Amino acid sequence: MADETPQLKVQALAEAFAQAGAIGTEEARDSAKLVELASQAPVVRLVDVVLLEAVTRRASDIHIEAFERELVIRYRIDGRCYQVAQPPKSLALAIASRIKVLANLDVAEARLPQDGRILLNVTGRQIDLRVSTLPTMHGESIVLRVLDKGALDKTLTQLGMAPQMQETIERLIQRPNGLLLVTGPTGAGKTTTLYACLTTLNRPEAKLITTEDPVEYDLKGLVQVAINPKIELTFAASLRAILRHDPDVIMVGEIRDHETAQIAIQAALTGHLVLSTLHTNDAPGAVTRLLDMGVEPFLVTSTVVGILAQRLVRGLCPQCRAPYEAAPDELAALHVTAANLTQPLMKPVGCDACQGIGFKGRSGIFELLVMTDAVRPLVIERASVSALRDKARAEGMRSLREDGIAKVLAGVTTVEELLRETQDYE
Repeated sequence: MADETPQLKVQALAEAFAQAGAIGTEEARDSAKLVELASQAPVVRLVDVVLLEAVTRRASDIHIEAFERELVIRYRIDGRCYQVAQPPKSLALAIASRIKVLANLDVAEARLPQDGRILLNVTGRQIDLRVSTLPTMHGESIVLRVLDKGALDKTLTQLGMAPQMQETIERLIQRPNGLLLVTGPTGAGKTTTLYACLTTLNRPEAKLITTEDPVEYDLKGLVQVAINPKIELTFAASLRAILRHDPDVIMVGEIRDHETAQIAIQAALTGHLVLSTLHTNDAPGAVTRLLDMGVEPFLVTSTVVGILAQRLVRGLCPQCRAPYEAAPDELAALHVTAANLTQPLMKPVGCDACQGIGFKGRSGIFELLVMTDAVRPLVIERASVSALRDKARAEGMRSLREDGIAKVLAGVTTVEELLRETQDYE
C-alpha cells in the first residue's frame, strides 16, 4: 500500500534545492551576514516553496531537522510524518536564517530556543505559522505549526460524532451552568471540539471568554486571553479575572493543577458553563484525575455534566479506497465474523487526490460519559476507573474502541488505525 512509504515526492522542492545549490556557510554567524544570506533570492524562493507546499498538502506541521551529515524536511499530514526532501546540509543555516527573519527572531542566536510567528496569505486564506527553534548537537531543529483558520470552521456535525452523541453534547452545552470536559492526548483534536462547541454557543446575547495557551485561532465574537507564565498570567490567574467580567460561557484551555480545577469548579457552581480539557486516556479516567488533584467528590458530582474522550483516526480517501477480504485477526479485533459483515472492509490504495497516501483527512472517535444518577454514587465512593467504566457502559456509554469499530465497518477508516489509537477493555 502507498501508506507504507514514509516519503512524498515534491517536485517543486527538488527544483528549489537545485537552484539554491550550495548557498550558505556555517561560518556566517553575525547578524548582518545572516540577514544578507537569508535575503538571497534562491533562499527566499526555497523557503517560500517549503511553506506553500506544506499548506497545499494540508500539513499540520513542518519539521526541519539538522543531523550530522544531512538536513531533513518532513511534513506531518493527518497525524503522520512524511519525509518530503533531503536538501544539502550546507543549506541548513540559510533556511534557518530565512525562517528567523520571517518570524522576527534573533538570527544570530542559535544557542537558545526561540518562538515566533509568521502570517501568510495563501490564495486568499489566512495562514498562521507558529515557529519554534531548538538547538541540537548538529544545528537547529525548527518546527512550524500550520494553523489554517479556514480549517477550523467546523461544527459538531463535521467532527464525525454519532447523531445520538451529538444530540447529547448539544443538550449538555445548552445548560446554564456546569463543567464539560474533553480528554485525550496531545493532538487528539480536543481544541477543535471545544471551538465547535463555542461556535454553537456564540450568540450576541451570550458572553464567551476563553483562556488558552496559546490562543491558536482568533474567533469573532469571543474574548480570548493568552496565558503567559513569565508574568504569572496562568490559567488560574486569568480565570479569576474572567469571573469578574460577567461571562456566560468560559473555556479554559487545560486544567493542569488543583488551583485551576478549584476555580473552574467554583465557576460552574456559580452559574457559568465551563468547557475545558484534561490529559487522560479515557472519559472515566478524568474523574479520578480530578480527585487526584484534590477536588472533593461531591464537587465533581455537582458540577461535571459530561466527559468526552476522543482520538483522531485517518480517514480513507473516498476516491481510491478499495474493498478487501478481512483476515481472521482483523475480524476478531472488530468482534464480528465474516458472516456478520454487511459490507466488506476497505483498505487504502493511493491516488492523485490523496497524494498517493491512501488517506485523506481525519475523523474523530468518541466516548461520552454523562454524569447520571447511577454514576454519581461511584464518584462519591471514589470507585476505580474500571468500576466507573462498567457503570457508564451499562448506562449506554459507547467506548472509544466501539465507536471506532463502527467507523471501520462503515468504511471510514481501517483496522490498523483503530488499533493504533484505542485499547480494548473487554
